[in-house]
Amino acid sequence: MSVSENNNSNTGNFSAEPDLMNFLVSSIHDTKNSVCLLLNSLEKALANADARKLAAHTELVRVNAEAKRVNNNLVQLLTLYQFGQRVYPLDVQYISLRDFISGIVAQYSDLLRFREITLEAHINPELHWYFDEDLVNAVIGNAINNAIRYTRDRIRIAAEERDGRLLLRVEDNGRGYPVAMLQDNDGNFIHRIDPLENSTGLGFYFSAKVARMHRNHGVAGKLKLENGGSMQGACFLLYLP
Repeated sequence: MSVSENNNSNTGNFSAEPDLMNFLVSSIHDTKNSVCLLLNSLEKALANADARKLAAHTELVRVNAEAKRVNNNLVQLLTLYQFGQRVYPLDVQYISLRDFISGIVAQYSDLLRFREITLEAHINPELHWYFDEDLVNAVIGNAINNAIRYTRDRIRIAAEERDGRLLLRVEDNGRGYPVAMLQDNDGNFIHRIDPLENSTGLGFYFSAKVARMHRNHGVAGKLKLENGGSMQGACFLLYLP
């Protein structure tokens, strides 16, 4: 069958874009489901294994950590798509920061023990705030993952009220953020691709988007990166109104 002369290339490309986007989103979702099954199997194996008797235990912990990182990236991509389509169901609730941070620390306990990293949490037990728990969990998870990769041996996470806003800090005692990231600290991290560091900036871009989605009386949240702090390393700061 011959191609119609009226089917020009511009029209064809334009009409194919929605189909291509749906295909990509569907593929990411299918991949995420497969990774989730892999994670469930790995975590069951680790839970039932005796680390002293299983020679591959250390390798399984490392693989499990990488699988979690891949799953987190896929979830963030799908969530960013929902942001773009304005269909994400933002669920802001009144959250206990002590319970919230305790839950996050528990998620990373095995990996922290495996890497021999100490994580300190400094939270006022009376502190509560309004935010989307799932989104902010992903943001702080990103920060902890980065800290685990670059710290020497210590991470500190803290939550406090400052100037009428909630400030969540994740710090480490590593070498700190590159100067270029601090000079262009505007929240637009998606263009910062560093092949040597195997980084696309996805986590920072996602975190900045989540911060800005939280608004109160016309004031939006924000993400800020700096070096120094109590540990003289990288400081990840999330402000929520």
